[in-house]
Amino acid sequence: MTFTESLAAAWKTNDSLLCVGLDPDPAKFPAHLKDAPDAIFRFCSEIADATADLACAFKPQIAYFAARRAEDQLEALIAHIHERHPGVPVILDAKRGDIGSTAEQYAIEAFERYRADAVTVNPYMGRDSVEPWLAYKDKGVILLCRTSNPGGSDLQFQKVGAGETAIFELVARLVADDWNTTGQCALVVGATFPGEIARVREIVGEMPLLVPGIGAQGGDIEATVMAGKTAAGTGLMINSSRAILYAGKGEDYAAAARKVALETRDAINRWR
Repeated sequence: MTFTESLAAAWKTNDSLLCVGLDPDPAKFPAHLKDAPDAIFRFCSEIADATADLACAFKPQIAYFAARRAEDQLEALIAHIHERHPGVPVILDAKRGDIGSTAEQYAIEAFERYRADAVTVNPYMGRDSVEPWLAYKDKGVILLCRTSNPGGSDLQFQKVGAGETAIFELVARLVADDWNTTGQCALVVGATFPGEIARVREIVGEMPLLVPGIGAQGGDIEATVMAGKTAAGTGLMINSSRAILYAGKGEDYAAAARKVALETRDAINRWR
């Protein structure tokens, strides 16, 4: 099953547009995990087990693992999710972007080493830097378009051509019209910019959108869903990380995470 097929199935089976971000910061872990050698794996896998039936995807952020020499725990985590929750795809949030020969190695890392179902990619070096990712036709390639951080406007909202098209609109159109030949592409559009979500949806049609920025970053759920949903009420992977991961501070942290994930999923569904 391809990434887009798995995602569509999860939207339906779990009645969910919620993507659970896995950004493990050991400084915020419950006390009983802090000295465990596999603390990152244990923390993330228990969160995944507690929320899998509420999510349409999981999104581990590679930097949180690599910074602590925990790449082996990331491999184990993705393998655990695939084994225990095969209906929920895993997006490796790596934001890779480099020339073709180097991109080939990054693609091997993401898809063959970590066995992610999809990966986030920076498109700003052009088509040849994206082609190695597109070669894995069953995998998802999720390209940065309109990011949720305030500084994204420094480049993404600049006008090009005759002065009427913003760079993020150019990226959206380029991906939709030229790069998505196998239907494996998606775009990152931040929840902090609902007007831009609506504009991207207008440009790309039914293409999936990964939407970070709700919860701790302040994005509005109602505005996000209304701007980005497709006619069928799907088309979105609305990511929440910190609000779910650190909902609890004690040994019941996974149950606390489930409670917030359920509330978030249901809040999203109210506007579908």
